[in-house]
Amino acid sequence: MKINRYRNKRKYEPILPGPKEWPVVQISRNRKEFVQEVSDSAFERIKGITRNKVALIEELEITLFKEKARIRQNSWKVDPDDDASFWNGVKSRLLDLSQSKNKNSQEADNILKDIIHRYASEIAGNFNTSHYRIARTIATFGFNRLLNAARIKKFGSFWSDQLTMNDKIQINGEVEKLREMAKKGTIVIVPTHSSNLDSILIGWVIYTLGLPPVIYGAGLNLFNISIIAYFMNSLGAYKVDRRKKNIIYLETLKAYSALALKKGCQSLFFPGGTRARSGKIEKELKLGLLGTAIEAQRINYQEKGDKAEKIYVVPVSLNYHFVLEAPSLIHQYLEKQGQERYYVENDEFSSSYKIITFLFKFFTKGSNISVSIGKPMDVLGNNVDDEGNSIDRHNRLIDAKDYFTFQDKITIDKQREEEYTRMLAEKIVDQYSKIARVFSSHLVAFAAFEILRKRNRKLDLFSLLRLPEEDLIISYDELKRVCARLKDKIFERVAEKRMSVADHMHEPIDEIIDHGISNVGMYHSKRPLIRLNSGDVTTMDMNLLYFYRNRLDGYGLEKHV
Repeated sequence: MKINRYRNKRKYEPILPGPKEWPVVQISRNRKEFVQEVSDSAFERIKGITRNKVALIEELEITLFKEKARIRQNSWKVDPDDDASFWNGVKSRLLDLSQSKNKNSQEADNILKDIIHRYASEIAGNFNTSHYRIARTIATFGFNRLLNAARIKKFGSFWSDQLTMNDKIQINGEVEKLREMAKKGTIVIVPTHSSNLDSILIGWVIYTLGLPPVIYGAGLNLFNISIIAYFMNSLGAYKVDRRKKNIIYLETLKAYSALALKKGCQSLFFPGGTRARSGKIEKELKLGLLGTAIEAQRINYQEKGDKAEKIYVVPVSLNYHFVLEAPSLIHQYLEKQGQERYYVENDEFSSSYKIITFLFKFFTKGSNISVSIGKPMDVLGNNVDDEGNSIDRHNRLIDAKDYFTFQDKITIDKQREEEYTRMLAEKIVDQYSKIARVFSSHLVAFAAFEILRKRNRKLDLFSLLRLPEEDLIISYDELKRVCARLKDKIFERVAEKRMSVADHMHEPIDEIIDHGISNVGMYHSKRPLIRLNSGDVTTMDMNLLYFYRNRLDGYGLEKHV
C-alpha cells in the first residue's frame, strides 16, 4: 500500500532562548520557597473548606485513617522511610487534642500545616537543566537507533540516520498557533490518554515544537522504577499519588498546579485522570487540576489587571493503531462494568525491565502515530485569534477578565469557577472528537464488531463477547461494503469539520482494509482481526476487537452498519 506519509523535517526554533528564561527553572531554583508558598496556599484553601475547629479536626482524623490504611494495605517502595512514624505521631497529637478539655485550635492548625508541608514537599518537582539535556539526547538517539534497526533490517542499520522519530510520529493541526500562544502567555496542554507511552510521546512533541519544558503530573508509582525515577526527578515532573484521596492532599496538589501556572510554567496534565480503559475518546474529564487553570487566571487578573498574562488551554489527541496495554486495559474496564466492584489497577510499568521492553517493542514495530494539536482556547473555552485575544462564536472580541468581575471588581467565587471548569471541560471534549484522527485500524475494528453485534441483536455486550469461534467469521465482501459505507459517512463529517482522518484514509477501500487489518493490535499475540485462507475475516479476541472498535464510539456511526 503506497501511502503519502507526512514527514515534518522543519526544525522549530526554541520559543525561549535558554534555560535561564524557562519558568520551570525559576521555581526549581527556589524550590524551598515555592514549597512554602504551596503550603501556605493549601492551608488557606483547606481552612476555607473546614471553616471551624470541629470540622478541621474531623478532616484530620479522616486523613489519618486513610493514610494508615494506605500504609497497611498498599505501601510502595518509593514511600518515605518515616511514613509510619510520621502518621503515628499525628495519631498521638490528635489523641492528645481530643482528650484535652479545652481543644486547642492552634494545635489543630499546626497538625494541618505539618501534613500539608509533607505533601507539598513530596509533590514538588526538581527540574535540572543538565539532566534534561542528557535525557533528551539519550531518548532521541536511542529511539532513532531502534527505528533504523527495525525498519532497515541490515547489518549496521542500528547506527544509521536514515530514519528518525519524525518518520514515526506525525504532528498535525494547529502547530503554529500553539507556538504563537506559547510566546504570548502560559500554555496548558491537555492530551487524551490511552497508553503509558503518552507522557514520553508528548514530551518529544513539546521538544520538537520548540516549546519550553513543561511541568506535568507523573504517577508516584513510576518513581518506583529506578531507570526513570532519576530522570523524572530532574525533568519538572511533580508526583501525583492516586492512592491519596483525602481532601488535604487533593487541595495541596491543586495549590501546586495553580501556583506553578501563576508563575508562568507551561503545564501538561491528562484531564481524563487515567488511561482510557475502554479505548474510547474521553467524554468525562476530571475537573480538579483543570480548575486550577481558571483559578490561576483569576489570580493573574487580581494581581495585574489588564496586564495579566493569559493562560491558554490546548487539547491534543494522541492517535495510535495499537495500544500495547490494550488487553489489560479492556479487561479492567469490562471487569468494572460487569461486576460493578472495586478492582486493583494493573501497572505494566512495575519494573525497569518492563519499561525497557515496552519501549523496545513499540519502536521496533512499523506502525505510525499521529499527534493532533487542537485549537488553543482561553480558560473559559472561548476561541482566541492570532494575537491571543478571546473571541466569541461570532468572532467578536471579548474580555475574559469580565468573567471574573462583579460590580467592577475581580472577585473570588468558587461556585462560579466550578461552573467555568465544567464549561471548559465540555469544550475540550468537543475538540477531542473533532481532532482525533480516524485510522484504518479504527475503521475495520468498528465495522467488524458492529457487523457481529447486528447479527446478534438479542445478546447483551457480555454475551456477545463470548460468542464461539464459528460465529465470528465475517465475509470479506460484507466487511468491504460496511467499511465503504462508514468511510463515506466519516468523510461527510470531515467536510463538516466534525471529524478528522489520517492521510491513508484517502486510499481505495481495499487498501484501507488491508492496512487496517495489518496494523490493528499488531503487537498482540491474539490479533483483533486476521484474514483467513479463504479471504474472510475473523477475530482471535473479541475483547480486543471491542477495545479498538471503541475509538469510533460516540459519532453515531453504528446506525449505518
